Order: sequence, then C-alpha cells, then structure tokens
Amino acid sequence: MSTVVHVIALGGTIAMTNTGGQGVVPALSGEMLVTAVPALRQVAEIGTTSFRQLPGAHLGFGDLEALAGAIQDALSAGGQGVVVTQGTDTIEETAFALDRLLDVDAPVIVTGAMRNPTLPGADGPANLLAAVQVAASQIARDLGVLVVMNDEIHAARFVRKMHTSSPAAFASPLMGPIGMLAEGRVRIIVRPERIPALRRTEAAIEAPVALVTFGLGDDGRMLGAAIDAGFSGVVIEGMGGGHVSEPAADEVGRAAQVVPVILASRTGTGEVLRETYGFVGSEIDLQRRGVVRAGWLDGLKARVLLSLALRGGAEREAVARLFAPWGG
Repeated sequence: MSTVVHVIALGGTIAMTNTGGQGVVPALSGEMLVTAVPALRQVAEIGTTSFRQLPGAHLGFGDLEALAGAIQDALSAGGQGVVVTQGTDTIEETAFALDRLLDVDAPVIVTGAMRNPTLPGADGPANLLAAVQVAASQIARDLGVLVVMNDEIHAARFVRKMHTSSPAAFASPLMGPIGMLAEGRVRIIVRPERIPALRRTEAAIEAPVALVTFGLGDDGRMLGAAIDAGFSGVVIEGMGGGHVSEPAADEVGRAAQVVPVILASRTGTGEVLRETYGFVGSEIDLQRRGVVRAGWLDGLKARVLLSLALRGGAEREAVARLFAPWGG
C-alpha cells in the first residue's frame, strides 16, 4: 500500500499569481499546486484540500484551531502525513500553534514560498516536494510539527523567519535545523523532546494578547494602553536578558496585577535570565512584580502559547505551569 500524504492549502505566496490587478494575490488551489509538481506522485499518493485562500498575514487563531481539526481528520482517514502550504509571513507562528494543538505521531509539515510562481526561480515547487518527502518519511515521525524550507528541516519551536525576501529566509538561530534533505533523502540530525500538547476545546474564548517591545528610554505607557484597551494578556519583549527601564517597571507591575504578563527578550535568541540582575526593571525585579518568564521562547511564540492557553480557558495559575517546559 502506498504512503498517503494530504496537502492542505491555505494560500500565501506559494499560491499567488497576478489576476489582473497590481501585485500578486492568492489564487491557486491545492490541486493546482500539486499538479504543478509531477514528481510528488513518485513519493506518495497525494490528497488535497483548499482550506483557505488567504495571505499569511490574514490568518487568525480561529483558522489554526480549525486547521488542527482538519489535520486530525486527514490522519484519521488514513493519511500517513500532512503538508500545510501557507504564506511565510506567519509560518513560524502557525507551525508553533499547530505543534501545541496537535497530539499526533505522524509528520505534519508546514511549507511555503518566498518567490511567487510568476518569478524566475520560484521556490514553491521545490519546497512542496521536499515537504512531501519529509511527510512520507518514517524517520520524521514523532518530531512534532516541522517547517521545511530550502531543503532544511526545522522544529516549530525553534524556527524563525529571518529575512524579508531571501529563499533562505528561515533559520533556527537557537539550535539550528534538526535535519535536511539530500538528493530527496531525509536526514534527521537531532530529535527534540516532545512536550505535551494543550487541551483543545470546542469553543474558544476570545482572548487577545498584546506584544509590546521595549526600547531605549521607553517609559512603558504602551503597556498601560494595552491594558486599557482590554487585552486579556501581554507578552513583553524586554531588553537583553529581560529588562525594562525604571519607570516602565512600575507599568509592568501594574499590568501583572490585572492580566498574565509574560517576559521574553527582544533579542529573539537565548533564555530570559532568572537571577542575575537586581536593579529596578531587571528580570529579578520583574518576577517579584508578577511576570512569568518565557524561558527560551521568543516573543512571537510566547504570544502564541499564551493566546492558545487563554482561548482554552486557562486560569492565571496555570499559565506559569505552561511556560515551565520551555525554561520559563
């Protein structure tokens, strides 16, 4: 019996073409993407679903929760792996959200393209072929959700988009890719520890989470504005190891008394410090004021985790426990 891989298309650059207006827009269906790469049929039996037709920037948490259900259905129907095609703007967030929502052993791969199909050297077909090769591979099982771009295999928890337009835009600066493809063969170098998925709920609670980055001379008033605007939680990207200015520290403390506040680093790489600095606005001071450390999750992934937790009805006490496996 041949391996069955299901391709679920969400739109994005990989599916964009010019439809008569200015610039390209999502227009190609999942079936059209698969038909354009005949070599896919040599790898697996391919099923397709055109799930959304959106730019990556237009996706929301409701789309991803529905997508997780569609992936589960595809696997339950006999699929051995799933490939999701979407816009690269939000791949790092989508992949991490799916990784937290899905409790499956089968490979789930997210891919896309940096060059749309109308451009010379469009990378979508090669990325799609590589993603299907990984999805069909037995050695890619039990790794959580993966991102395959440019013949590299990245764990959802590590991957980041590092360039606006380069075909080599995706990297995992904290640990590097966990594998690669060579002549169509899948190589896994590192197997990350599996972290239990979140409990999925039928009806998500609307729980917007703000992401606030702190810079030189920042007094924290944007954080106060986020609380006044009704956000259910806040992720702050502090300077360096997790620091803010002296006046901003008071704003952080006030916010932490109202909603969960998660402390990440604006550097995007490395673990938020725990017990090194003791000045006002340092990581020690902010923890005393009630913040929860994001560990080594960057701000975008910390926001995804907090959003999914709050949408699932997690209480404040449970939030800290959810960040513990990530070094928080």
